Amino acid sequence: MSLLLRRTRPLLVASLVVMPLLLSPTAVHAAPATPAEMGLYTRIAAVNVCISRSAGIDFDKSVGIAGETIAQLILGQHKGEIQQVGTKALTLEELRRGSVNSAVLGSAEICPKEVPADVMKKVQDAIKQQGTNKPAP
Repeated sequence: MSLLLRRTRPLLVASLVVMPLLLSPTAVHAAPATPAEMGLYTRIAAVNVCISRSAGIDFDKSVGIAGETIAQLILGQHKGEIQQVGTKALTLEELRRGSVNSAVLGSAEICPKEVPADVMKKVQDAIKQQGTNKPAP
């Protein structure tokens, strides 16, 4: 065994032991995610979709990965709780659906040219429909 390998092996083993502890979700924010945090998470997901799409990654795959990232973040940092939803913690599946929707809506806003035309039409239709369902001031 080379001298370099003998010297670096303990560091490698130590990093393999410590790394999962650093990467595991921690309840840093035991409180529900605030609207500001949700806005940030949506923007992060959308930017990830835009970057991966510009690199040639399939839209559905891009949105799925961005959505999963945000769902895991909300689950790990906020125990699945979101202020706007109420006091009930959401399941991972519920978080995934919402996060994917947020990633799609965010990417339609930030990088519409990277969103397939049929998806953009659905987003625009949903926004129009939401606008007609708003109560009068």
